[in-house]
Amino acid sequence: MKMKPLAQALHVPPQTIVSSCPIYLLPPSHSISLLQNRRISRIFCSSKTIEEKGSKPDYKPGILDHFFINSFRNKLVKEVGWDSAKPGYDGLIELAKALMMNSRSNSRTKDAAVRILKSLFRPFLLELYKILIAPIDGGKVAAVMVARVTVLTCQWLMGTSNVNSVDLPDGTSCNSGVFVERCKYLEESKCVGICINTCKLPTQSFFKDCMGVPLVMEPNFSDYSCQFKFGVFPPLPENDAALKEPCLDICPIANKRREIQRNVDVMKCPKA
Repeated sequence: MKMKPLAQALHVPPQTIVSSCPIYLLPPSHSISLLQNRRISRIFCSSKTIEEKGSKPDYKPGILDHFFINSFRNKLVKEVGWDSAKPGYDGLIELAKALMMNSRSNSRTKDAAVRILKSLFRPFLLELYKILIAPIDGGKVAAVMVARVTVLTCQWLMGTSNVNSVDLPDGTSCNSGVFVERCKYLEESKCVGICINTCKLPTQSFFKDCMGVPLVMEPNFSDYSCQFKFGVFPPLPENDAALKEPCLDICPIANKRREIQRNVDVMKCPKA
């Protein structure tokens, strides 16, 4: 099924292949090497490392990717209040860190990220989708459509991603999932808190509240993959394993915090 109105609103040609979360959109002007043979263990368990996959999934940017990253970055700059001097993806990550660290609470970070997502769409489009498309066939049509559009518009940010089949609450399954092979946003930020508060939680809220499509995102902090399940409600916060993840030992925010306060407990991400 094709999502004509949304595709037209985003000006995405059908042959363009991109993927994953809406709060992202484009790679840097130069390729970023894979962190190979480097232990990415967690603070609480030094035996856990990032799974080696041989080579980083290779996503080749399309002609619209620079437009996507510039559009997203402009919205991020408005929210943060200043722009990074770094070009491309590096500057985007610096702004994402500022969005999180400048907020007084995680909920404010999430609200800011949701505002950014909403600003990427024409105001009437989200409401029409929620009213006209989301109710069809118990929400399955809308879930399948947004999965495909996510893959078409977000690979610049997340890296190589594909639509896959997921199990739905009614016991059936459909192709309303998106699997991110190795999330570039997480890999470059190296921060559980940034992943949770500027991506996972706001993206789940955006799709449910603004488009009427439930979503649960399941990031894997061992191999940097991520599974999107459109049409599936997220668990309660107390039952969400992702919200209980500790800092990665390479987290730049945790390392700075550790340098300032030598006796601080960094078992849990300071912003997660």
